[in-house]
Amino acid sequence: MNVHALLHEAQTALAKSVSASEAKLEAQLLLQHAIGANRAWLIAHENDALEANAHAAFEALLQRRLNGEPIAYILGYREFYGLNLKVTADTLIPRQDTETLVEAALTKTQDSAPCSILDLGTGSGAIALAIAKYRLNAFVTAVDASQAALDAAIENAKNLKISNVCFMLSDWFSALSNQKFDLIVSNPPYIEQSDAHLTQGDLPWEPISALVAGQDGLDDIRQIIQHAQQHLKPHGWLILEHGYNQAGKVADLLKQAGFGEIKTLKDLGGNDRVTLGMMLP
Repeated sequence: MNVHALLHEAQTALAKSVSASEAKLEAQLLLQHAIGANRAWLIAHENDALEANAHAAFEALLQRRLNGEPIAYILGYREFYGLNLKVTADTLIPRQDTETLVEAALTKTQDSAPCSILDLGTGSGAIALAIAKYRLNAFVTAVDASQAALDAAIENAKNLKISNVCFMLSDWFSALSNQKFDLIVSNPPYIEQSDAHLTQGDLPWEPISALVAGQDGLDDIRQIIQHAQQHLKPHGWLILEHGYNQAGKVADLLKQAGFGEIKTLKDLGGNDRVTLGMMLP
């Protein structure tokens, strides 16, 4: 079987669970990963047959995907805000929706002005590294309660040669003493524990501790808002990602905690995704 026929067969199988366009892309990515080639090679050699070991490697990867394993975990990386990030089963898979949070952080900082930023629950380091790359005068502290996740984040920082980030093992603010920041960002767990989506798509494969936060999904957001004021400088900003239906509740929590200038931003899909508030002096 030549490369073209192999990709077509794989695409047909994948299209039973994802869209046709996604199936085509995933088939190509899996074959490229299996044989260490780029897309141009696939096109140039579409009429060639693969060697038996390469064919077997591809079929093994394809079967993992057909079994439901996320493509990001199979490939070992995910692109986020222009960065190629290593991801593992210990980290949440970075999603495009979270780029809204990065954009919000960049609008509240200036490239020429030094500032201190805290990323709570950094996971693969996606948010911290994206901000640090585009704000060279910022110093970002990125914390996570999982050492395995921090190991992946540290490796990403080294691979991307981003040095203005410090990684710390910390359960939210627990290891930060009295440190204060100009900006705090977080994409915390915010899914309700009974949400049916937890059994769908990539979610069953991702670390549950990075997804679920109590009956209403707001347990961790409440904790962050409650303690954030102790770690924000006057006029500092707290920026939180949340579920599409949680904006009103998050805004209310921020208001009750004494934050001002509260605003909610929509993601590219038009869903309420990020709410921010300013620490009033």
